[in-house]
Amino acid sequence: MNEIVRLPLPMPGPDGSPAHGPRPAPKLEKPFKVTICVNQTCSMDCKLCYADCGASKRPELTTAQWKTFIDELIAEGFLHVFFEGGEPFHRPDFEELLAYCYRKLFVAVRTHATLIDESRAKRLKALGIGRLYVDLFAAIPEIQDELTCQPGSYDAVVAGIRHARAAGIKVTILGILSAKNAPHLQHYVDLAKELDCDQVGVLRLYPLGRARKNWAELSLTLPEMMAALNGLKVPPGVQLMQSWHPKDGNCCWQTAAVTPQGDSVGCPYMREYVNYGNVTERSLLETWDHPLYRQLRANDVEDSCPDCSTTQGTHGGCRSTAYAFTGRFTAPDPYCTHHNNGEDLRVLPEWLLREGT
Repeated sequence: MNEIVRLPLPMPGPDGSPAHGPRPAPKLEKPFKVTICVNQTCSMDCKLCYADCGASKRPELTTAQWKTFIDELIAEGFLHVFFEGGEPFHRPDFEELLAYCYRKLFVAVRTHATLIDESRAKRLKALGIGRLYVDLFAAIPEIQDELTCQPGSYDAVVAGIRHARAAGIKVTILGILSAKNAPHLQHYVDLAKELDCDQVGVLRLYPLGRARKNWAELSLTLPEMMAALNGLKVPPGVQLMQSWHPKDGNCCWQTAAVTPQGDSVGCPYMREYVNYGNVTERSLLETWDHPLYRQLRANDVEDSCPDCSTTQGTHGGCRSTAYAFTGRFTAPDPYCTHHNNGEDLRVLPEWLLREGT
């Protein structure tokens, strides 16, 4: 999950009244953080998998290649890396890569946690892991197991979370809102409190990988999504993060991501739609200067939601979703209530379905 860096609110007017109107899009010399999609393999077979684990025949970067890339990040003054997969712990050398980052970078990891036992949790704490983002798709065991196609996955994920918390590692539980878990979403938020997790994230369903192939079974209309989200009562001590507007702007301006094969894609959710160059052939900052990457960072969009541009300082919403539903990187994000215009998000465009076969 990409944490959005919140910008300061606009300065008040001369009379002390709140400032209104969109703020200019921020400009950066380099991204705030880098997501390293370290592998495309997993021990589960989730219906919602964006990475479509096991589908790629291209070789993944070796241990030495990832270490060279980490050295580059450190030399360029980066501070924050976010590892995800696939399932990172499914890669045998993953703890070696974490150790290589120790005391050099702030490290967070996205995982389904089923491979985290008590001893691994203690090792991760010793390696200085700042936070785990744990994918748990439902608070109802039967639904979780249905979505992961893995009997017992609910119990295994919860056990991993408990081991991490017992070791003193902060945990954010991540769920992807779908037709399967929407009726029980309050149970999901309550579970975060029960498991002593200070954050819970409810993410949108992105039309990528295996999720695209299972779209008709999983997706909801935007009003159904809003009803599920707006009905939540967040327990004290738990922060709710979600990827709908106006709390989720265009994050292309601040992020970078690299696929398991070394392709620079800007954001993990853009992995099927862009390629700015391979980091084994050029530096990450060279790919940051790719013309399309610059265009997306510039917030060059056809229309801007007034709520989003005021609170986020960026325009147009998620570029991945906008492109998926329209084929245009400049289009409005249909997950925005201001811009949906009756778009049925349960139905993907024909061209996207053809590409997903």
